[in-house]
Amino acid sequence: MKEGWLFNKTFIHISLAVILAGLEPGCGGGGGNSDPPPPGTGVIPQVDHVFVLVEENHSYNQVIGNAALPYTNMLAQKYALATQYFANRFNSLPNYFMLTVGNLITTNDGFTGTVTADNVARAVTKVGKSWKIYAESLPNAGYTGQSVAPYGKDHNPFAYFSDVQNSSSQASNIVPFTQLATDIQNNTLPDYAMIVPNFDDDGHDCPAAIPNCSDTDKLQNVDTWISQNVGPLIQSSAFQNSVLIYTWDESDINDTSNPNEQVATILISPKVRSGFQSTTRYQHQSTLKLTMQLLGISDFPGAAATAPDMAEFF
Repeated sequence: MKEGWLFNKTFIHISLAVILAGLEPGCGGGGGNSDPPPPGTGVIPQVDHVFVLVEENHSYNQVIGNAALPYTNMLAQKYALATQYFANRFNSLPNYFMLTVGNLITTNDGFTGTVTADNVARAVTKVGKSWKIYAESLPNAGYTGQSVAPYGKDHNPFAYFSDVQNSSSQASNIVPFTQLATDIQNNTLPDYAMIVPNFDDDGHDCPAAIPNCSDTDKLQNVDTWISQNVGPLIQSSAFQNSVLIYTWDESDINDTSNPNEQVATILISPKVRSGFQSTTRYQHQSTLKLTMQLLGISDFPGAAATAPDMAEFF
């Protein structure tokens, strides 16, 4: 391992000590001091763009307060954190469907069927709004075929929707991740977007540069990837009237301290209550509901219709 890499790891641990000291799960407050977060209006705003960023296979305890994720924990402290947020199941695809369909659909990541149920693509299109999924390592725009490593179809729920499979114009909204930077520059961001890194960069597998990695290596790579690739979105002018929901599809089955699928979920926006930490229990169907509410859409697919709303974050 290179000497510079060791220095960076040491620096991260030292420099984050102060930042992470204030991130106690379940308590209110932020900004690195004892001041409470500003009071909220309890009103969900309507915004120009909604983004859902999904990472893989790590529990709340492995993410929040972990010095391997300095950028993520900075976001958790600066913006708003759901401290009691839980995935719906242990394995990927059902959770991605809950985020977009409001239904688990399947318990099998190898599912090969077509989803005809109401979904985000349908709800957004019906009211004349736009959507995209930015999928890293996607073989080509419009691709709805099987996994081609490090791209995983089971992390792309839109590829299963009948609305998408039966329409070339809808399928064209499935784009490689590299399109995000172009859309930011050209001011052509969609109303709704899901962002999914590939297996190497989402915490699922080891990063390509470290084939025999530790879990810390995986998380450091996730954090660096988000900082470098999603950070520019957060800093862009278009983001001033946008919300990014940064979540994890599921917990880590090996984390025995967290048996109930608790995952970290951060709401990032100038619109959210800065430093707010919620202790309300939520699951992925609440995120689905929120994404529709933020766009002024009243179609809440599946379980989103009866899910607790997340108005307390605003």
